[in-house]
Amino acid sequence: MADTAGREQLRVGRQTVPLSNTGKVLFPADGITKGDLIGYYRDIAGVMLPYLRDRPLSLARYPEGITGERIFQKNVGRHFPDWIPRAEVDKAGGELCQVLAEKPADLVYLANQASIELHSVLSRTGALHQPDQLIFDLDPPDEDRFGDVRTVALRLRAILADDLGLTSYVKTTGSRGLHVEVVLSPQEDFDAVRDFAHQVAVVLCAALPGLVTVEPRKAARGDRIYADIMRNGYAQTAVAPYSVRARPGAPVAVPLHWDEVSDPQLSPRGVTIRTIASRLDQLASSGDPWAGMARHRYGLARPQRLVRGLA
Repeated sequence: MADTAGREQLRVGRQTVPLSNTGKVLFPADGITKGDLIGYYRDIAGVMLPYLRDRPLSLARYPEGITGERIFQKNVGRHFPDWIPRAEVDKAGGELCQVLAEKPADLVYLANQASIELHSVLSRTGALHQPDQLIFDLDPPDEDRFGDVRTVALRLRAILADDLGLTSYVKTTGSRGLHVEVVLSPQEDFDAVRDFAHQVAVVLCAALPGLVTVEPRKAARGDRIYADIMRNGYAQTAVAPYSVRARPGAPVAVPLHWDEVSDPQLSPRGVTIRTIASRLDQLASSGDPWAGMARHRYGLARPQRLVRGLA
């Protein structure tokens, strides 16, 4: 669709979004264009937006494609139109004005900016200093160790459920590992949540000695899986569910059923923008892996007491 001057545009809901260079190839090995990226985010909006609502976003932009420069953008660009929602986020020495995604047109606009990846904070605009998510980022030293990542994730789920009474959820990152997430009542501050996550990760390391570590220095990790809890800090981000990743094949970070994690055929990059439709068809029969997660929100007072007893 073009306007009277021949410029590309797309009607999304009630909003007309200007487009540019939609034929630009962003994934050279796959022939995936910016137009393909725009189409993906337009089509996935109904599934993705509930996970983004009220969460300030950071954008990983690749104007020249994934082999070009990466621009990690937090502040809203001066050229962003007024209809793009935004939020003020405190930072040391000032504020950031970050974008929000509330409607499909917002995602389309961001995709037109070559925002391949969307990363969200772990709190919402109404309580930015009180996280409502806790994330364990299970990161292997190399891609061949994803089987061990699955083992660690399943053991972590058992510790959270059996020892601490917490329901957890899991997603691929679209890169090398898995994220294991717990939904929180926004009561504690980030320091308390991160401290709790660290205590849980230490228990996990004791349960799987030699396989997992909380050591932040790469040189000291050896070949162990890194249980990264540092995303549980104020204004830190995690890749959003259903975000595309800037990797060959355009993989997508997708929520999983826990029984999928037991499957040795599971791949961290197994779903791409070209296969997401079949994934959604599958979920239409098997159900949303994260259905009902809002009903499993937790304060940490009791889990904090329990985890100290596991040390």
